[in-house]
Amino acid sequence: MQNIIERFIGYVTIDTESDPNSETTPSTKKQWDLANKLVDELKAIGLSDVTIDENAYIMATLPSNVDHKVPTIGFVSHFDTSPDFTGANVKPQIVEDYDGKDIVLNASENIILSPDYFEDLLMYKGQTLITTDGTTLLGADDKAGITEIVTAMEYLINHPEIKHGTIRIGFTPDEEIGRGAHKFDVEKFGADWAYTMDGSQVGELEYENFNAAGAKITVKGKIVHPGYAKGKMINSMYYASEFINVLPRLETPEHTEGYEGFFHLHNIEGVVDETVLQYIIRDHDKDKFEARKALMQKIVEDLNTKYESEVFKLELKDQYFNMKEKVEPVMHIVDIAEEAMKAVGVTPLIKAIRGGTDGSQLSYMGLPCPNIFAGGHNFHGRYEYVPVESMQKAVEVICKIAELTALKK
Repeated sequence: MQNIIERFIGYVTIDTESDPNSETTPSTKKQWDLANKLVDELKAIGLSDVTIDENAYIMATLPSNVDHKVPTIGFVSHFDTSPDFTGANVKPQIVEDYDGKDIVLNASENIILSPDYFEDLLMYKGQTLITTDGTTLLGADDKAGITEIVTAMEYLINHPEIKHGTIRIGFTPDEEIGRGAHKFDVEKFGADWAYTMDGSQVGELEYENFNAAGAKITVKGKIVHPGYAKGKMINSMYYASEFINVLPRLETPEHTEGYEGFFHLHNIEGVVDETVLQYIIRDHDKDKFEARKALMQKIVEDLNTKYESEVFKLELKDQYFNMKEKVEPVMHIVDIAEEAMKAVGVTPLIKAIRGGTDGSQLSYMGLPCPNIFAGGHNFHGRYEYVPVESMQKAVEVICKIAELTALKK
Protein backbone atom coordinates (compact mmCIF):
# COMPACT_ATOMS: atom_id res chain seq x y z
CA MET A 1 0.00 0.00 0.00
CA GLN A 2 2.91 2.35 0.60
CA ASN A 3 3.61 2.47 -3.12
CA ILE A 4 0.01 3.57 -3.74
CA ILE A 5 0.19 6.24 -1.04
CA GLU A 6 3.43 7.72 -2.33
CA ARG A 7 2.29 7.69 -5.95
CA PHE A 8 -1.07 9.27 -5.10
CA ILE A 9 0.46 12.03 -2.97
CA GLY A 10 2.96 12.73 -5.74
CA TYR A 11 0.04 13.40 -8.09
CA VAL A 12 -2.32 15.36 -5.85
CA THR A 13 0.36 17.82 -4.73
CA ILE A 14 0.60 19.04 -8.35
CA ASP A 15 -2.09 21.64 -9.04
CA THR A 16 -4.09 20.71 -12.16
CA GLU A 17 -7.28 22.73 -11.74
CA SER A 18 -9.10 23.25 -15.05
CA ASP A 19 -10.73 26.48 -16.20
CA PRO A 20 -14.16 26.53 -17.90
CA ASN A 21 -13.54 30.05 -19.22
CA SER A 22 -10.44 29.08 -21.15
CA GLU A 23 -10.62 28.10 -24.81
CA THR A 24 -7.31 26.21 -24.89
CA THR A 25 -6.73 22.48 -24.43
CA PRO A 26 -5.71 21.81 -21.78
CA SER A 27 -7.57 24.75 -20.30
CA THR A 28 -4.71 25.57 -17.90
CA LYS A 29 -0.96 25.39 -18.48
CA LYS A 30 -0.38 23.81 -15.08
CA GLN A 31 -2.05 20.59 -16.25
CA TRP A 32 1.07 20.01 -18.32
CA ASP A 33 3.09 19.67 -15.10
CA LEU A 34 1.40 16.41 -14.18
CA ALA A 35 0.95 15.30 -17.78
CA ASN A 36 4.68 15.42 -18.45
CA LYS A 37 5.42 13.67 -15.16
CA LEU A 38 3.03 10.87 -16.12
CA VAL A 39 4.68 10.39 -19.50
CA ASP A 40 8.07 9.96 -17.83
CA GLU A 41 6.63 7.57 -15.27
CA LEU A 42 4.84 5.40 -17.83
CA LYS A 43 8.09 5.00 -19.74
CA ALA A 44 9.97 4.25 -16.53
CA ILE A 45 7.68 1.38 -15.48
CA GLY A 46 8.07 -0.23 -18.91
CA LEU A 47 4.99 0.60 -20.97
CA SER A 48 5.39 0.95 -24.71
CA ASP A 49 3.99 3.38 -27.30
CA VAL A 50 3.87 6.16 -24.71
CA THR A 51 2.61 9.31 -26.42
CA ILE A 52 1.37 12.76 -25.50
CA ASP A 53 -0.21 15.00 -28.10
CA GLU A 54 -0.41 18.78 -28.46
CA ASN A 55 -3.52 18.84 -26.24
CA ALA A 56 -1.93 16.77 -23.42
CA TYR A 57 -3.83 13.55 -24.13
CA ILE A 58 -1.66 10.67 -22.96
CA MET A 59 -1.78 7.11 -24.29
CA ALA A 60 0.34 4.04 -23.66
CA THR A 61 0.32 0.29 -24.27
CA LEU A 62 0.91 -2.84 -22.25
CA PRO A 63 1.48 -5.50 -24.96
CA SER A 64 -0.32 -8.83 -24.85
CA ASN A 65 1.51 -11.78 -23.27
CA VAL A 66 -0.73 -14.49 -24.73
CA ASP A 67 -0.53 -16.15 -28.16
CA HIS A 68 -4.25 -16.21 -28.89
CA LYS A 69 -6.47 -13.35 -30.08
CA VAL A 70 -7.81 -11.22 -27.23
CA PRO A 71 -9.87 -8.02 -27.42
CA THR A 72 -7.85 -4.88 -26.76
CA ILE A 73 -9.21 -3.17 -23.65
CA GLY A 74 -8.51 0.24 -22.21
CA PHE A 75 -8.49 2.08 -18.88
CA VAL A 76 -9.03 5.84 -18.79
CA SER A 77 -8.76 8.56 -16.13
CA HIS A 78 -8.44 12.35 -16.08
CA PHE A 79 -5.72 14.39 -14.43
CA ASP A 80 -7.44 17.76 -14.05
CA THR A 81 -9.27 18.73 -10.85
CA SER A 82 -12.49 20.66 -10.43
CA PRO A 83 -12.57 24.46 -10.50
CA ASP A 84 -15.33 24.29 -7.87
CA PHE A 85 -12.70 24.45 -5.11
CA THR A 86 -9.02 25.25 -5.08
CA GLY A 87 -6.51 22.52 -5.85
CA ALA A 88 -3.44 24.66 -5.14
CA ASN A 89 -1.05 23.70 -2.34
CA VAL A 90 -2.79 20.44 -1.47
CA LYS A 91 -1.45 19.11 1.83
CA PRO A 92 -2.69 15.52 2.21
CA GLN A 93 -3.08 14.06 5.69
CA ILE A 94 -2.80 10.33 6.37
CA VAL A 95 -5.10 8.85 9.01
CA GLU A 96 -4.01 5.34 9.88
CA ASP A 97 -6.34 2.80 11.50
CA TYR A 98 -9.31 5.17 11.40
CA ASP A 99 -11.27 4.89 14.65
CA GLY A 100 -14.68 5.97 13.39
CA LYS A 101 -14.59 9.34 15.17
CA ASP A 102 -14.31 12.95 14.02
CA ILE A 103 -11.19 13.80 12.02
CA VAL A 104 -9.76 17.26 12.63
CA LEU A 105 -8.75 18.51 9.21
CA ASN A 106 -7.75 21.97 10.35
CA ALA A 107 -7.67 22.87 14.03
CA SER A 108 -7.06 26.58 13.54
CA GLU A 109 -10.13 26.93 11.32
CA ASN A 110 -12.18 24.31 13.18
CA ILE A 111 -12.77 22.20 10.04
CA ILE A 112 -13.96 18.72 11.00
CA LEU A 113 -14.60 15.66 8.86
CA SER A 114 -17.31 13.97 10.90
CA PRO A 115 -19.20 10.67 10.46
CA ASP A 116 -22.19 12.43 12.01
CA TYR A 117 -22.53 14.29 8.70
CA PHE A 118 -20.60 12.01 6.32
CA GLU A 119 -21.90 8.58 7.35
CA ASP A 120 -19.88 6.76 4.69
CA LEU A 121 -16.81 7.27 6.86
CA LEU A 122 -17.99 4.49 9.15
CA MET A 123 -17.53 1.94 6.35
CA TYR A 124 -13.79 2.47 6.63
CA LYS A 125 -13.10 1.94 10.33
CA GLY A 126 -9.69 0.37 10.75
CA GLN A 127 -8.51 1.50 7.32
CA THR A 128 -6.02 4.14 6.20
CA LEU A 129 -7.61 7.35 4.94
CA ILE A 130 -6.04 10.19 3.00
CA THR A 131 -7.77 13.52 3.65
CA THR A 132 -7.23 17.20 2.94
CA ASP A 133 -6.03 19.77 5.46
CA GLY A 134 -9.40 21.49 5.12
CA THR A 135 -8.23 24.32 2.87
CA THR A 136 -8.25 22.60 -0.55
CA LEU A 137 -9.83 19.70 -2.32
CA LEU A 138 -7.82 16.47 -2.39
CA GLY A 139 -7.87 15.53 -6.07
CA ALA A 140 -8.87 11.89 -5.70
CA ASP A 141 -11.21 12.78 -8.55
CA ASP A 142 -9.48 11.52 -10.55
CA LYS A 143 -5.88 11.17 -9.46
CA ALA A 144 -6.94 8.11 -7.51
CA GLY A 145 -7.95 6.59 -10.84
CA ILE A 146 -4.61 7.48 -12.40
CA THR A 147 -2.78 6.03 -9.39
CA GLU A 148 -4.71 2.78 -9.74
CA ILE A 149 -4.14 2.40 -13.47
CA VAL A 150 -0.40 3.11 -13.27
CA THR A 151 0.00 0.80 -10.28
CA ALA A 152 -1.95 -1.98 -12.00
CA MET A 153 0.14 -1.71 -15.15
CA GLU A 154 3.32 -1.82 -13.10
CA TYR A 155 2.04 -4.89 -11.26
CA LEU A 156 1.17 -6.72 -14.50
CA ILE A 157 4.59 -5.90 -15.94
CA ASN A 158 6.27 -7.32 -12.83
CA HIS A 159 4.03 -10.42 -12.76
CA PRO A 160 4.06 -11.88 -16.29
CA GLU A 161 2.44 -15.04 -14.95
CA ILE A 162 -0.84 -13.08 -15.07
CA LYS A 163 -1.99 -13.54 -18.65
CA HIS A 164 -3.63 -10.65 -20.48
CA GLY A 165 -4.23 -9.23 -23.92
CA THR A 166 -3.16 -5.82 -25.18
CA ILE A 167 -4.10 -3.08 -22.74
CA ARG A 168 -4.31 0.59 -23.65
CA ILE A 169 -4.36 3.36 -21.09
CA GLY A 170 -5.41 6.96 -21.60
CA PHE A 171 -5.20 10.05 -19.41
CA THR A 172 -7.14 13.17 -20.32
CA PRO A 173 -7.26 16.86 -19.38
CA ASP A 174 -10.35 18.99 -18.71
CA GLU A 175 -12.87 16.30 -17.77
CA GLU A 176 -14.12 18.43 -14.90
CA ILE A 177 -15.27 21.14 -17.30
CA GLY A 178 -16.97 18.67 -19.63
CA ARG A 179 -14.29 18.60 -22.32
CA GLY A 180 -12.22 15.57 -21.34
CA ALA A 181 -13.19 13.46 -24.32
CA HIS A 182 -13.60 16.24 -26.87
CA LYS A 183 -10.20 15.66 -28.48
CA PHE A 184 -9.68 12.03 -27.50
CA ASP A 185 -8.55 10.07 -30.58
CA VAL A 186 -10.64 6.89 -30.30
CA GLU A 187 -9.18 5.44 -33.50
CA LYS A 188 -5.63 5.96 -32.28
CA PHE A 189 -6.52 4.46 -28.90
CA GLY A 190 -7.55 1.31 -30.73
CA ALA A 191 -9.42 -0.46 -27.95
CA ASP A 192 -12.53 -2.61 -28.40
CA TRP A 193 -13.89 -1.19 -25.16
CA ALA A 194 -12.59 0.60 -22.08
CA TYR A 195 -13.34 1.47 -18.48
CA THR A 196 -13.06 4.85 -16.81
CA MET A 197 -11.70 4.57 -13.27
CA ASP A 198 -13.65 7.60 -12.10
CA GLY A 199 -16.33 6.40 -9.68
CA SER A 200 -16.59 6.96 -5.96
CA GLN A 201 -17.33 4.32 -3.31
CA VAL A 202 -15.60 0.97 -3.49
CA GLY A 203 -17.68 -1.43 -5.60
CA GLU A 204 -19.37 1.13 -7.84
CA LEU A 205 -19.94 -0.10 -11.38
CA GLU A 206 -21.91 2.21 -13.62
CA TYR A 207 -23.09 2.14 -17.20
CA GLU A 208 -25.86 4.71 -16.95
CA ASN A 209 -25.42 8.45 -16.48
CA PHE A 210 -27.37 11.65 -16.85
CA ASN A 211 -28.29 13.30 -20.09
CA ALA A 212 -26.87 16.76 -19.56
CA ALA A 213 -27.34 20.28 -20.85
CA GLY A 214 -26.33 23.77 -19.80
CA ALA A 215 -28.70 26.73 -19.84
CA LYS A 216 -27.91 30.41 -19.76
CA ILE A 217 -30.78 32.83 -19.15
CA THR A 218 -30.01 36.49 -19.76
CA VAL A 219 -32.51 38.90 -18.25
CA LYS A 220 -32.43 42.47 -19.54
CA GLY A 221 -33.42 45.44 -17.38
CA LYS A 222 -33.32 49.22 -17.55
CA ILE A 223 -31.33 51.37 -15.15
CA VAL A 224 -32.45 54.90 -14.29
CA HIS A 225 -31.94 57.06 -11.21
CA PRO A 226 -33.87 55.36 -8.38
CA GLY A 227 -35.30 58.68 -7.25
CA TYR A 228 -37.07 59.09 -10.59
CA ALA A 229 -37.60 55.45 -11.47
CA LYS A 230 -41.36 55.05 -11.27
CA GLY A 231 -42.68 53.59 -14.48
CA LYS A 232 -39.23 53.57 -16.03
CA MET A 233 -36.85 51.24 -14.16
CA ILE A 234 -36.86 47.52 -14.95
CA ASN A 235 -34.89 45.67 -12.28
CA SER A 236 -33.56 42.56 -14.01
CA MET A 237 -32.85 40.86 -10.68
CA TYR A 238 -36.53 40.88 -9.71
CA TYR A 239 -37.50 39.52 -13.10
CA ALA A 240 -34.82 36.83 -12.80
CA SER A 241 -36.24 35.74 -9.45
CA GLU A 242 -39.59 35.25 -11.17
CA PHE A 243 -38.00 32.82 -13.60
CA ILE A 244 -36.33 30.97 -10.73
CA ASN A 245 -39.60 30.63 -8.84
CA VAL A 246 -41.56 29.30 -11.81
CA LEU A 247 -39.33 26.23 -12.10
CA PRO A 248 -40.37 23.23 -9.95
CA ARG A 249 -38.81 24.02 -6.56
CA LEU A 250 -38.37 20.40 -5.49
CA GLU A 251 -36.70 19.32 -8.74
CA THR A 252 -33.28 20.47 -7.58
CA PRO A 253 -30.18 18.49 -6.52
CA GLU A 254 -30.88 18.84 -2.80
CA HIS A 255 -34.33 17.25 -3.22
CA THR A 256 -33.62 14.45 -5.70
CA GLU A 257 -31.87 11.08 -5.79
CA GLY A 258 -31.58 7.89 -7.82
CA TYR A 259 -33.07 8.33 -11.28
CA GLU A 260 -34.72 11.66 -10.47
CA GLY A 261 -33.58 14.52 -12.66
CA PHE A 262 -33.20 18.17 -11.73
CA PHE A 263 -32.62 21.80 -12.63
CA HIS A 264 -29.58 23.24 -10.82
CA LEU A 265 -29.00 26.96 -10.57
CA HIS A 266 -25.25 27.13 -9.99
CA ASN A 267 -24.43 30.76 -10.67
CA ILE A 268 -26.11 34.19 -10.63
CA GLU A 269 -24.53 37.46 -11.67
CA GLY A 270 -26.78 40.47 -11.60
CA VAL A 271 -27.19 44.23 -11.53
CA VAL A 272 -30.30 46.24 -12.29
CA ASP A 273 -29.49 46.44 -15.98
CA GLU A 274 -28.78 42.73 -16.57
CA THR A 275 -28.87 39.45 -14.67
CA VAL A 276 -27.45 36.15 -15.95
CA LEU A 277 -28.61 32.79 -14.55
CA GLN A 278 -26.52 29.68 -15.21
CA TYR A 279 -28.28 26.31 -14.91
CA ILE A 280 -27.42 22.71 -15.54
CA ILE A 281 -30.21 20.34 -16.58
CA ARG A 282 -29.94 16.64 -15.79
CA ASP A 283 -32.11 13.55 -16.34
CA HIS A 284 -31.42 9.87 -17.03
CA ASP A 285 -34.57 9.53 -19.14
CA LYS A 286 -34.14 11.07 -22.61
CA ASP A 287 -37.80 12.08 -22.96
CA LYS A 288 -37.84 13.74 -19.54
CA PHE A 289 -34.56 15.45 -20.40
CA GLU A 290 -36.07 16.93 -23.54
CA ALA A 291 -39.16 17.95 -21.54
CA ARG A 292 -36.98 19.84 -19.06
CA LYS A 293 -35.38 21.84 -21.85
CA ALA A 294 -38.79 22.48 -23.38
CA LEU A 295 -40.13 23.70 -20.03
CA MET A 296 -37.36 26.27 -19.75
CA GLN A 297 -38.10 27.46 -23.28
CA LYS A 298 -41.83 27.77 -22.49
CA ILE A 299 -41.19 29.74 -19.30
CA VAL A 300 -39.06 32.21 -21.22
CA GLU A 301 -41.72 32.57 -23.92
CA ASP A 302 -44.53 33.00 -21.35
CA LEU A 303 -42.62 35.64 -19.39
CA ASN A 304 -41.72 37.57 -22.52
CA THR A 305 -45.40 37.48 -23.49
CA LYS A 306 -46.40 38.65 -20.01
CA TYR A 307 -44.09 41.66 -20.17
CA GLU A 308 -44.67 42.28 -23.88
CA SER A 309 -40.93 42.49 -24.42
CA GLU A 310 -37.88 40.28 -25.07
CA VAL A 311 -36.74 40.59 -21.47
CA PHE A 312 -35.60 36.95 -21.25
CA LYS A 313 -33.19 35.19 -23.57
CA LEU A 314 -32.41 31.46 -23.26
CA GLU A 315 -29.32 29.69 -24.60
CA LEU A 316 -29.32 25.90 -24.33
CA LYS A 317 -26.39 23.61 -25.04
CA ASP A 318 -26.33 19.82 -24.80
CA GLN A 319 -23.26 18.54 -22.93
CA TYR A 320 -23.40 14.73 -22.93
CA PHE A 321 -25.87 11.84 -23.08
CA ASN A 322 -26.69 8.64 -21.21
CA MET A 323 -24.13 5.96 -22.13
CA LYS A 324 -26.68 3.20 -21.42
CA GLU A 325 -27.81 3.26 -25.05
CA LYS A 326 -24.27 2.43 -26.23
CA VAL A 327 -23.28 -0.03 -23.50
CA GLU A 328 -26.39 -2.24 -23.34
CA PRO A 329 -25.65 -3.86 -26.73
CA VAL A 330 -22.26 -5.00 -25.34
CA MET A 331 -23.25 -5.84 -21.77
CA HIS A 332 -20.57 -8.50 -21.55
CA ILE A 333 -18.08 -5.70 -20.78
CA VAL A 334 -20.08 -4.85 -17.66
CA ASP A 335 -20.36 -8.54 -16.79
CA ILE A 336 -16.57 -8.93 -16.93
CA ALA A 337 -16.09 -6.00 -14.53
CA GLU A 338 -18.72 -7.41 -12.18
CA GLU A 339 -17.06 -10.83 -12.24
CA ALA A 340 -13.67 -9.23 -11.58
CA MET A 341 -14.96 -7.39 -8.53
CA LYS A 342 -16.47 -10.51 -7.04
CA ALA A 343 -13.25 -12.43 -7.69
CA VAL A 344 -11.21 -9.98 -5.58
CA GLY A 345 -13.73 -9.75 -2.76
CA VAL A 346 -15.55 -6.55 -3.76
CA THR A 347 -19.35 -6.42 -3.71
CA PRO A 348 -20.48 -4.78 -6.96
CA LEU A 349 -22.77 -1.76 -6.59
CA ILE A 350 -24.35 -1.43 -10.01
CA LYS A 351 -26.16 1.87 -10.21
CA ALA A 352 -26.67 4.95 -12.33
CA ILE A 353 -24.22 7.84 -12.11
CA ARG A 354 -25.79 11.07 -10.95
CA GLY A 355 -23.30 12.88 -13.11
CA GLY A 356 -21.14 12.15 -16.12
CA THR A 357 -17.67 10.90 -16.97
CA ASP A 358 -15.40 10.86 -20.00
CA GLY A 359 -16.94 7.44 -20.57
CA SER A 360 -20.32 8.88 -21.49
CA GLN A 361 -18.84 10.88 -24.35
CA LEU A 362 -16.41 8.14 -25.36
CA SER A 363 -19.27 5.66 -25.62
CA TYR A 364 -20.95 7.92 -28.17
CA MET A 365 -17.62 8.27 -29.99
CA GLY A 366 -17.48 4.51 -30.57
CA LEU A 367 -15.64 3.36 -27.44
CA PRO A 368 -18.10 1.71 -25.01
CA CYS A 369 -16.85 2.74 -21.63
CA PRO A 370 -18.51 1.83 -18.28
CA ASN A 371 -17.29 3.48 -15.10
CA ILE A 372 -15.58 1.76 -12.15
CA PHE A 373 -14.95 3.03 -8.64
CA ALA A 374 -11.77 4.95 -7.86
CA GLY A 375 -12.56 4.98 -4.14
CA GLY A 376 -12.84 8.62 -3.14
CA HIS A 377 -15.69 10.42 -1.38
CA ASN A 378 -16.96 14.02 -1.13
CA PHE A 379 -15.32 15.11 -4.38
CA HIS A 380 -14.75 18.78 -5.27
CA GLY A 381 -14.37 20.14 -1.76
CA ARG A 382 -12.49 20.37 1.50
CA TYR A 383 -14.09 17.19 2.92
CA GLU A 384 -12.78 14.92 0.17
CA TYR A 385 -11.04 11.74 1.29
CA VAL A 386 -10.03 8.36 -0.08
CA PRO A 387 -9.38 5.04 1.73
CA VAL A 388 -6.09 3.52 0.58
CA GLU A 389 -7.63 0.05 0.78
CA SER A 390 -10.24 1.11 -1.80
CA MET A 391 -7.47 2.17 -4.19
CA GLN A 392 -5.76 -1.16 -3.62
CA LYS A 393 -8.97 -3.00 -4.49
CA ALA A 394 -9.32 -0.93 -7.66
CA VAL A 395 -5.81 -2.04 -8.69
CA GLU A 396 -6.84 -5.65 -8.12
CA VAL A 397 -10.02 -5.17 -10.18
CA ILE A 398 -8.06 -3.74 -13.12
CA CYS A 399 -5.66 -6.68 -13.07
CA LYS A 400 -8.50 -9.18 -12.80
CA ILE A 401 -10.43 -7.58 -15.70
CA ALA A 402 -7.29 -7.93 -17.82
CA GLU A 403 -6.93 -11.58 -16.81
CA LEU A 404 -10.59 -12.48 -17.33
CA THR A 405 -10.66 -10.83 -20.76
CA ALA A 406 -7.73 -12.99 -21.84
CA LEU A 407 -9.44 -16.15 -20.55
CA LYS A 408 -12.69 -15.62 -22.43
CA LYS A 409 -12.43 -17.03 -25.95
